[in-house]
Amino acid sequence: MSALEKEDPLRLGMIGAGFMAQFHLRALIGVRNVVLAGVVSTTAARREALAAEANAAGLGPCRAYPDLQAMLESGAVDAVWIVSPNHTRLAVMRTIHAARKAGRTQVFAVACEKPLARTLGEAREMLALAEDAGLLHGYLENQLFSTAVQRGHDIIWRRAVPNAGRPYLARATEEHSGPHEPWFWDGERQGGGVLSDMMCHSVEVARYLLTAPGERRDVLKLTSANATVSTLKWRRPAYAEKLRRRTGGEIDYANRPAEDFARGLLTLQDPDGNEAVIEATTSWAYVGPGLRITLELLGPEYSMEFNSLSTGLKIFLSREVTGSAGEDLVEKQNAEQGLMPVLDDEAGIYGYTLENRYFVDCFRARRMPVESFADGVAVVEMLMALYRSAELGRTIALPDPDLEDYVPPVARPKEQ
Repeated sequence: MSALEKEDPLRLGMIGAGFMAQFHLRALIGVRNVVLAGVVSTTAARREALAAEANAAGLGPCRAYPDLQAMLESGAVDAVWIVSPNHTRLAVMRTIHAARKAGRTQVFAVACEKPLARTLGEAREMLALAEDAGLLHGYLENQLFSTAVQRGHDIIWRRAVPNAGRPYLARATEEHSGPHEPWFWDGERQGGGVLSDMMCHSVEVARYLLTAPGERRDVLKLTSANATVSTLKWRRPAYAEKLRRRTGGEIDYANRPAEDFARGLLTLQDPDGNEAVIEATTSWAYVGPGLRITLELLGPEYSMEFNSLSTGLKIFLSREVTGSAGEDLVEKQNAEQGLMPVLDDEAGIYGYTLENRYFVDCFRARRMPVESFADGVAVVEMLMALYRSAELGRTIALPDPDLEDYVPPVARPKEQ
């Protein structure tokens, strides 16, 4: 097939066919000028199922490929989304880089799910590989593109900041009862626990709220990090055993737990020389209706707030109404009875639709996205600073050269 022309849809290849790929599939239904042309996964059933869903949704023609090399060299894909597990992403990027340098692929753009990598060293290599291959690159942080975040950010910076000055405090919290797949629970494969898994969202959406529209996020200079981490729920014997059974014995939190609660405080200096603060809390130990995201932005004479579970739509089911467990009302749903919030468009509310629309538009226009691998590197630096602070029990001053080869304790290889 010929290379992408200006008026053609972007032919997208999905690397991974699990939980995140499903969210992107739903989001792409609301995006113009894109075709989900291919999917690759190590699990044949998953890749075939995702390709079938894409074709049924009118997003194809989509083909399931047996391996990444075959999809890259097919000539049928212009850009790829990396949504495979964290421990696979650097190898995936090396394969893309090699194919591009050897002239074996027409792929010219890549976007990667958060976090970009498990360590700062891995993140810097991801960015270096993309730049050396001449690829456009985007960092897939959906919360920046949440409809509420986009609208609130616009109003604050258009109406409040010009009159009162820049904001000085962003709070971000994300909580649910635990991940879907076993690898998320595994510190070595995932890169950590809940701090790595979910605070990657919190620190970047907070950094976005603290910067003006169109302003580079690195105008905020990171000066210090302070964090604490704990395993509050999932190392208790009953819950460790429940997790062991749920994962077929793969995960043992009785002997090798990762943190299920994290609190982080980052201080930054804004372009005016004032201090700004990011306060983030994440948890896999929250039991409520489902996933809860709360955001706040405070400035000299204004504030904004958002709670993902404060929905306009709610339902009530009495104890007489019974049914099987599922996630048809809200992600990480914990109940099927009582008064329940309903997220009527999770892909839109969480930001996946606008996120995919933005990156598709950027890549079709051959334009580097504002949210790039460079931002992914900055996020990993913040996460590593927070992990190191928690390990040492003190505040970390930044920049810190010791972060370059730092690995969080729960991500270090198990001693043989």
